[in-house]
Amino acid sequence: MIEVAAYAKVNLGLRVGSAAPDGYHPVWGIFQSIDLSDRLVLAAADEDSITGPHGGEIPAGLDNLAWQAVRAVRHHAGVTSALAVTLEKQIPVAAGLGGGSADAAAALIAAGRLLGVDRDELTGLAPALGSDVPFCIVGGTARVSGHGEVVTTLDALDGFSLAVVVPPIELATPAVFRRWDELDEPTGLDIPGRDLPPALREEAPLRNDLYPAAAAIAPVIDDWRADLAAAWGRPVLMSGSGPSLYGFFVDKEEATAAVAGIPPGARCAEGIDLMSVGWRVVD
Repeated sequence: MIEVAAYAKVNLGLRVGSAAPDGYHPVWGIFQSIDLSDRLVLAAADEDSITGPHGGEIPAGLDNLAWQAVRAVRHHAGVTSALAVTLEKQIPVAAGLGGGSADAAAALIAAGRLLGVDRDELTGLAPALGSDVPFCIVGGTARVSGHGEVVTTLDALDGFSLAVVVPPIELATPAVFRRWDELDEPTGLDIPGRDLPPALREEAPLRNDLYPAAAAIAPVIDDWRADLAAAWGRPVLMSGSGPSLYGFFVDKEEATAAVAGIPPGARCAEGIDLMSVGWRVVD
């Protein structure tokens, strides 16, 4: 049995390019692992399964991205033995925090350890599972480009924490990209260096190009962003395809205090530390 913690990510800026002939959009940005995690357990079994704790259902069942990762490793290793995944979700789904991709990366690691597949081979399997999976298997702080498959590790960021709030809606990533195309490829709101932590000022301005598309699909996102910016007295950014919103604070204590007054309804509101890894095997 292997147990792995799967850490969520935020996009510290996300720039998007026109769709390639294959329909996928190139992206550029800094991705950062954060201390919000799911737990995945993989074990030998009599039959294949993926369930929640106590046997609860998992969205998409054997089509879930975590199970697809297990299946990819098993096929690569040339084995057919049955395996069981137990997945405990804490990362909100369809939130722009990479929860499904984090689970897939954790599943790759767990299956690799159980079936004797090394890390380099697992990294090679990641891009076919999803554009965020290559980052999630590396984790920490990285510059990501291409269709998500080009991951360049950066020195760990420090000197700040994040307040993360997930408004009570879900957004499908493909729908947000389609809306971005329909809107004629808008750019996001620029956040200048003076409003960023010192560790990020060289990357200024930060922006998320998918923000206008997400707000066009669900205008309430802009209401949440404006209210948080007013309450916190600082700019608020969106992670990924949304709707997760975040702001920069000096430390976790300050970030936790900032979310204490968030109105009821958010799917998640937490003060969050940065992580130097994307996953961790639990002893």
